[in-house]
Amino acid sequence: MIKRLGLLLGVLVSCCTFAAEHGVKVVSPDRFHLEAGELSLGLSQDWRQPLPKVTRALIIVHGRLRNAQTYLHSGINAAEHAGVGGSTLVIAPQFLNQTDVKRNHLDDQVLRWKGNDWMAGEASTGPGQISSYGALDQIIKHLGNRKLFPALKEIVVAGHSGGGQVVQRFALTGHDHPLLNTESIRLRYVVANPSSYAYFSPQRPVKFDATSCPGFNDWKYGMQNLPDYVGDRGAQQLEQAYVSRDITYLLGQQDTDPNHPALDKSCEAEAQGAYRLIRGHNYFDYLKQRHPQLGHRLVEVPGVGHDGDKMFTSPEGEKVLFAQ
Repeated sequence: MIKRLGLLLGVLVSCCTFAAEHGVKVVSPDRFHLEAGELSLGLSQDWRQPLPKVTRALIIVHGRLRNAQTYLHSGINAAEHAGVGGSTLVIAPQFLNQTDVKRNHLDDQVLRWKGNDWMAGEASTGPGQISSYGALDQIIKHLGNRKLFPALKEIVVAGHSGGGQVVQRFALTGHDHPLLNTESIRLRYVVANPSSYAYFSPQRPVKFDATSCPGFNDWKYGMQNLPDYVGDRGAQQLEQAYVSRDITYLLGQQDTDPNHPALDKSCEAEAQGAYRLIRGHNYFDYLKQRHPQLGHRLVEVPGVGHDGDKMFTSPEGEKVLFAQ
């Protein structure tokens, strides 16, 4: 049993390493035209034509493997199982990097990022420059078009693991969308099993030596050296916006392995706790301490560890994604 587990972990590690070094095997077939270039993405329905039956859009963000199609299918399966398949448009953006473009012989117009910079909201390296968070803004803006989505009531931005890191930071730094308020479209965020969170102060739940971890409060772990996407907004302004947003933290009860191959083991992340479940609880407690009236929710998924598909297709996951 232990031997088999070791073998499985080895496959996971080599799989992650392969994707990082050699590029993704599957590039999503759809393209979303932005001024900076073409964003690769997967769609459950053709969103270029009016979708009068769609009442909810689920933007589902992949992790560091950049396997957008896997997440697209998880989102579609979860929606169908929850009985809202026809009324839900699932969108899975794909933040490709230079290796992916080279391996898959993609044209020059496809947006790409340096390594995993997209996780922290950095700008694309080509063809033009746009923050990965800015690309999410453009998707949200497109969904606000009432000619295409006359019945849309809700947009849910969800991500697992590396995608959970993106969604947490995007909810924190994301620009306002006045059009959504005008059109009465609700915007929600679901943060599932990320390795780390962005803190608003130097306070951390685990004691550590700050001199040996000088970057502990730098972005993406803290409020120092924020990305260009943030503009002139400061930590206080960002915090006020963040705590007012509709955010659910979805945590796997079994995501408790301090040696998980994909867990961030940097000193900056270790200061937040030993494994993902405790890091999530620590962050939620930290926010509640600072904001006793916090409206965020924390939901645990029993029997599930670090598995995006099982998280989103679980009864708890479906309820969070498709709350009526």
